[in-house]
Amino acid sequence: MRVGILGLGLIGGSLARAYAMAGHSVYAAEKDESILAFAQLAGAVDAPLTPENLRECDLVLLAIYPEGSAAWLEAHAKFISKEALVMDCCGVKQQICERCFPLAEAYGFTFMGGHPMAGTHFSGFKYSRANLFRGAPMVLVPHRFDDMDLLERAKDALAPCGFGSFSVTTARDHDRMIAFTSQMPHILSNAFIKSPTALEHKGFSAGSYRDLTRVAWLNPRMWAELFLENREFVLNELDTYIAALEQYRDAIQNQDLSTLITLLDEGRRRKEEVDG
Repeated sequence: MRVGILGLGLIGGSLARAYAMAGHSVYAAEKDESILAFAQLAGAVDAPLTPENLRECDLVLLAIYPEGSAAWLEAHAKFISKEALVMDCCGVKQQICERCFPLAEAYGFTFMGGHPMAGTHFSGFKYSRANLFRGAPMVLVPHRFDDMDLLERAKDALAPCGFGSFSVTTARDHDRMIAFTSQMPHILSNAFIKSPTALEHKGFSAGSYRDLTRVAWLNPRMWAELFLENREFVLNELDTYIAALEQYRDAIQNQDLSTLITLLDEGRRRKEEVDG
């Protein structure tokens, strides 16, 4: 299989390594020429992605910001084979699917939204690894939900990554869920660490502190763009969280032990419910 990859950050670099390790030909486009050169030296990329070898790619993976991915595909759609499967790996889906589904139809290739649910709080090719996606969930956003052959084709194309499970959804439902499961934790962690007390935490913190603050270490520009592109759902989750925090604050300020116990028990029971 010949694979074209746009972007060699953590996700794109890990995709490149996974496909290269599985023996596939990998071509990559990366604006930082030093990263592209290093990826070639590391054996993750065979050659730069060009209009010529893009025509030969069976699979094209877009692994930069949604706006950049959509713009790149608009500029390069004419070079993509009608037999190719194109998939984005962005953190939000509505904007890119709205732009790329019609584009694929116009030029004859197949486009599918995708979101590998894997990563670390580090970014960049130097942190990429071939097994990053091993056992991880993968979310697929097809244009049509009754095309079982396409879903099997996508699973086969992604086999070198080693995903553990696949979920199929709409772009809107994806963005609604991801606002809660991914984007909100990054906002909460990043806001929590801004307490002045954080500067004095050493010797007083353990697992709960580490778990809560891990994703405060993020890529600011990438996450800011994702939050704004998913503004509707992120604001809804923020409003829900702020309202809940106010309940806890009021109970503590009023020394209302009964209400505070009820609030904490509700959270404990909800955790038990969602975790089965």
